[in-house]
Amino acid sequence: MELTVWRTFVTVCRLGSLSAAAVELHHTQSAVSRQIAGLEQQLGVALVERHARGIRPTPAGEVFQRHALSVLNEADRAVRAARDARDGAFDRPLAVGATPSLAAGIVPEAIRDLLESRSVRWSLLPGLSAQLHSRVIAGDLDIAVVTDAPPGLPQDPRVERRLLGLDAMVVVLPVGHPQAGPGPVHMRALSDQIWVEDNDGSAALLRQHAARAGVSARIDLTAADLLGKLALVATGHAIALIPGVLTCALRADVTTVALVDPPTRGVYTLTPRRDPHPAATSLHDRLAVRFGATATPAP
Repeated sequence: MELTVWRTFVTVCRLGSLSAAAVELHHTQSAVSRQIAGLEQQLGVALVERHARGIRPTPAGEVFQRHALSVLNEADRAVRAARDARDGAFDRPLAVGATPSLAAGIVPEAIRDLLESRSVRWSLLPGLSAQLHSRVIAGDLDIAVVTDAPPGLPQDPRVERRLLGLDAMVVVLPVGHPQAGPGPVHMRALSDQIWVEDNDGSAALLRQHAARAGVSARIDLTAADLLGKLALVATGHAIALIPGVLTCALRADVTTVALVDPPTRGVYTLTPRRDPHPAATSLHDRLAVRFGATATPAP
């Protein structure tokens, strides 16, 4: 499979239109259509489907798109690295991974702190903890910032795991919600609310906390990702459980309240034991400082 075809597919998905993709890629629309059809034939599965406003990926196409983006990004980095080596400017980049909530705040801040003391090229890949763990083992990431939220982190001798600290989960509400305020509130006060979740780990923490309080959580809505989850909260459709470390990076139309005896999750860095990046330990140290100043402790 040629990377050019993969790039065409990703562009079609991003723009939602064969004609728009053709313009951006300087191809004809028929050429773009043939490339997509050829890719589907090679894979033996439909990747896109037509709808009233254009083109969208099928479920199989969404899965392939995520992997294709990773491959294309890595290919672009490989090209840059080869050209840097040709020009005598080769310096091994630091590949960082982080869960979405950590990538939204403390990880970019810690990278900024690192860059103040040393020059290093870097990249940031968001993902769920299990995915990032696998990427560290595969050698795709030099350091990953993850959590032990359900289903937890596996023990693996190939990976060094270091604890940054414990983070208390908080409830995010639309501005003006009756329960908004410093708190903490008991889960029983929220038993009549509709909740939205975007991943199984967070949903498991919510259900466990509700069960300890003797109530159940109505998780009636599901979001595709963290941004979608916050959008549903902001527009008043639901409330949600989020990591305390995310509080500093929230949009202006939502607020948070602490819980009585909140669920917590451990936050860790993962680094490969073999051939660690020289800057990985320095980044861990700066993450520890940032995490200590940002994480929401249990009340």
